[in-house]
Amino acid sequence: MATHPLIEKFQRAGQGQVFAFHDRGSADEQRRLLEDAAEIDLEEVARLTRTLLAKNAGGAVDLSGLAPAPYEKHPAHGGDAVAWSAAKAAGEVALRAGRVAAFTVAGGQGTRLGYDGPKGTFPVTPLKQKTLFQVFAEKILAAGRRYGRPLHWFIMTSHANHAATEAFFAGQDFFGLDRARVHFFRQGRMPAVDFSGKIILEAKCSLALSPDGHGGSLRALERSGALDLMAREGIDTLSYFQVDNPLVRCIDPAFIGWHVLRRSELSSKMVTKAYAEEKVGVFCVQHGKVVVLEYSDLPMTLQRETDAGGQLRYLAGNIAIHVLDREFVRRMARGGEGVALPFHRADKKIPTVDAAGALVKPEKANGVKFELFVFDALPFAKHPLVVETLRRDDFSPVKNADGVDSPQTCRDDQLRQFARWLDANGAVVQTDASGLPSAAVEVSPLFGYDEDSFAEAWKSRTPKPRVESGLYLE
Repeated sequence: MATHPLIEKFQRAGQGQVFAFHDRGSADEQRRLLEDAAEIDLEEVARLTRTLLAKNAGGAVDLSGLAPAPYEKHPAHGGDAVAWSAAKAAGEVALRAGRVAAFTVAGGQGTRLGYDGPKGTFPVTPLKQKTLFQVFAEKILAAGRRYGRPLHWFIMTSHANHAATEAFFAGQDFFGLDRARVHFFRQGRMPAVDFSGKIILEAKCSLALSPDGHGGSLRALERSGALDLMAREGIDTLSYFQVDNPLVRCIDPAFIGWHVLRRSELSSKMVTKAYAEEKVGVFCVQHGKVVVLEYSDLPMTLQRETDAGGQLRYLAGNIAIHVLDREFVRRMARGGEGVALPFHRADKKIPTVDAAGALVKPEKANGVKFELFVFDALPFAKHPLVVETLRRDDFSPVKNADGVDSPQTCRDDQLRQFARWLDANGAVVQTDASGLPSAAVEVSPLFGYDEDSFAEAWKSRTPKPRVESGLYLE
């Protein structure tokens, strides 16, 4: 076997099996294997083997000192309307000053939707079948026009969909955005290991690598140079959202304003849980720190626990919408003493090869993947803040082909939103008891991307169109 320095390094680390078939591969296969291996932090793998794979690692989730997290209530639920107005004004000042950028985590494929392609290219709107990326692009473009400062948009892809995502944007001429302000970069990857910590080969000259979780976005922002670009452009505030949620207010001045006024390093939106067993993480306080506890880690007795008024105690659901301070992201990405996101282990069935190089498809979990979660940064943040939003305004993800969180439920939620906006501004809209209009209509974000911008556009629209199926406002 060749004595490449990287191969020797892996052998010294006890990971020489990675190159067991290296000499039998083509020149291209050998090159790709070396490139992939160069991504791996062997010290990190060794540490995770000690901390997450050891016989006594992990164990029961620590629930000591756990309590529901405090949050800023939405005015619709008794929140201080004056304070919300001040927050909105502060957010608008930050937007006009060019301090804010949008950040989309978009590494996923549309596999669960039965769709072959980057999830951001999946069509979601009721009439025009605009893709998720187009919806976000139009919201960002409209916000830039509204506040007189075009916004930068950072999009984290994966190795699996990076080229296809870039090609899609180029083919759509970046939806009217300045392409110099749209920045793509790849998410980091982690190797899968077997239960003894040995890195797994998925083929003779191919490592079993997978994305490092949405928490890896913080490391990717730093490694890609995105944070340095923000610093040069005067951007210190990052509006974070995931690619599967077309209802999200990508640029929400009130949320940004709360973050700015409270001098928060990490702010998070929450919705009240729809029911006790809803599969969302919950914002809690533990030993004086704000944390998110995954639904699977919160015992059912606590999930169902109610207060004196009959309301769920643990009701603040995490919907993966955050505002981050740029230098906090840098601090988390660089790590250091006591400052690092924890990895989580997930036992998986990972295709691999046997000692002879033959492919093996395991019938049960044979290894571990490691992931980082962005909400695990909350305990490290100064002045972390949880702000309530209304589900109908901000959250209707597309995750499943049918049933809950599907294209159909999301389409209906978009229609309900358009109907509410029309009704609030005096239009005659026929709806059912759930607020779903009988007429299929669509509002482009370029006409109105939130209640305020819609109201202004509708007010100036003369004559007013009839609300009937096929109505499209742009």
